[in-house]
Amino acid sequence: MAISPLKAMNGERVVVLIFVLRVLSSLPLALLPHALSLSLLSLFSLVVEIRVDNSPSLFKTRPGASSGIILGAVTLPTVMLSKLIQLSRAVSLQQIEIGELEHMTMQFWAASACSCGVLIFLFIVAWCAANKKNPHFSCSVWDAKFSLSCVILYSAVCCISLATISHTGFNTALKLLWLLCHGFATVKLIQHLLSTFPFCASIGEANLVTSGLVLYFGDMLACTISKVCRLLIPPELVSIRYGIKRSEIGIVIQGVLLGLLIFSAVFKFLIHLWEYFWGANNSESRERKEIWISLIFLTSLGFIMIAVAPSWMMIVLDFDVHPVPWIFEFIFSEPFKRLSLCIYWLVLIYASVLRFYNISKNSKIERILLRKYYHLLAVLMFLPTLIYQPKFLDLAFGAALAVFLVLEIIRVWRIWPLGQLVHQFMSAFTDHRDSDLIIVSHFSLLLGCALPIWMSSGFNDRPLTPFAGILSLGIGDTMASMVGHKYGVLRWSKTGKKTIEGTAAGITSVLAACSVLLPLLASTGYFLTQPSLSVSAHFDLQKDTGMVTNKSFPTCFHLEAFLKGKKFIY
Repeated sequence: MAISPLKAMNGERVVVLIFVLRVLSSLPLALLPHALSLSLLSLFSLVVEIRVDNSPSLFKTRPGASSGIILGAVTLPTVMLSKLIQLSRAVSLQQIEIGELEHMTMQFWAASACSCGVLIFLFIVAWCAANKKNPHFSCSVWDAKFSLSCVILYSAVCCISLATISHTGFNTALKLLWLLCHGFATVKLIQHLLSTFPFCASIGEANLVTSGLVLYFGDMLACTISKVCRLLIPPELVSIRYGIKRSEIGIVIQGVLLGLLIFSAVFKFLIHLWEYFWGANNSESRERKEIWISLIFLTSLGFIMIAVAPSWMMIVLDFDVHPVPWIFEFIFSEPFKRLSLCIYWLVLIYASVLRFYNISKNSKIERILLRKYYHLLAVLMFLPTLIYQPKFLDLAFGAALAVFLVLEIIRVWRIWPLGQLVHQFMSAFTDHRDSDLIIVSHFSLLLGCALPIWMSSGFNDRPLTPFAGILSLGIGDTMASMVGHKYGVLRWSKTGKKTIEGTAAGITSVLAACSVLLPLLASTGYFLTQPSLSVSAHFDLQKDTGMVTNKSFPTCFHLEAFLKGKKFIY
């Protein structure tokens, strides 16, 4: 007997669908095709999650976690659609060029294609597993018909939407091929991730990670090819951020991540090559081999990060100087503020790590609660910097991500002399969510704080958007874990461990933090420092009467004026 989606709804699924409906309710009519596609994707993901949850042991996922398929499938498309809503307002106000809106449209469809490809793959796997277990099993017929209808309607809406932003049929076909490549790459990557790193993530988490990676590096690939040969790739596939080009900081971060990706492949190849020609000689001691591997590691890493990665940066963006000296020039352009922040961070990190490392070795406090102290540490580190030095924080997040990646490579490969030390240190903060193969907790915290800041760059008329990650992870997630662990009774789903009490505590704490943060931002003049919210572009501040005249779209400055007790004239 088929399971009705309505009967299979649980608290977690209801919350996700309410979140999607909230975004859809704010859409302008121009984005109606995107709303229809997101609705179809949500329904399809709901059916797939129900089917996969009823077919256990399909994949080796993280124990004790719900599959999270619907959340992983709709998160990126919903975020891209929210950004599209924001950019559509910017276009109507003539704050950005139409090309940036078209690029974000392609990003939305690329994110949707990644999720749709994974959902089709998961449904086929669950279907085959159900039929193999019971050849006469017919309860999946309704699911198959419904899912096929969603996929067909989604494809039709996608084609129509792309045709409206393309000048020729060839451009439309090229964009559709680009989306198909995204979907295929995501499916192959999630297969590799779930098989190579078993019990490290739920299906939804793996879907979110692989979709993000394919989307990010796909955009880098399109940008590179278009820069080298603009005749082959239409300009719609290339980001036009900050007017006609991307920011230097964004390119530096992308270049560093690209360099580390290339380094991982090159280092693995060099190790296999070294073992093939010289590794057969067993007369060398183990210490001598570890030294050779360490030298190969340092040499290849230095060459790629100093020569290869900067070369790519200079191809896609016209730097006045080499990117490495540019980074130092950027840091020392305001030496007192930025070096003081670095010292402040180092003192906090040293004191916190020393204290919590000793606690983790000698205390009976659960690791999941102990790690929440690092979430609070993230608030102390990043919140002041985001208010006073947002551009420097962008670069610092990229540098921290690069350091984390290098340390994880050192830990996994046991690179002498730090490999074993890093492994022992990181193991002190792991729990059931991590494994010996890969530790992802610190990446989750860092990216959770950084992504809202990176994605809100450019035009942004919502003042709290950059603070979303810091507030939700540093305050909301911490309170939710502590309250849920101590007082939680009612669970959102049968398989998950999240409780309604913890969720309520997390939401309440974030709302309380926002009520404190908004007046603080207004008092520091934070709104006035944002390029997309220039007072001269939107308002005529009448100093004599203390009144604000609205000339276009006053979201943030209405808020600031309100907090300062001013009145509005519409």
